[in-house]
Amino acid sequence: MSDSHLRSLAKAFSWRIVATLTTSIIAFFVTGEIGTAVTIGSIEFVLKFLIYYLHERAWALVPSRGRQA
Repeated sequence: MSDSHLRSLAKAFSWRIVATLTTSIIAFFVTGEIGTAVTIGSIEFVLKFLIYYLHERAWALVPSRGRQA
């Protein structure tokens, strides 16, 4: 049984929150600028959310052992 589209979206969203906070904190320490860190985090959130969702859906197409496509 594969994950539904909604579950894949929920997983992508929750992971992006954690990962974007991490990226934003790192960007702040590197640049020392909160605005730059927020901009980097925002761009990263949107792009990687879409990439992760597509990645999840691609894996849903791959048959696992014991599951026929």
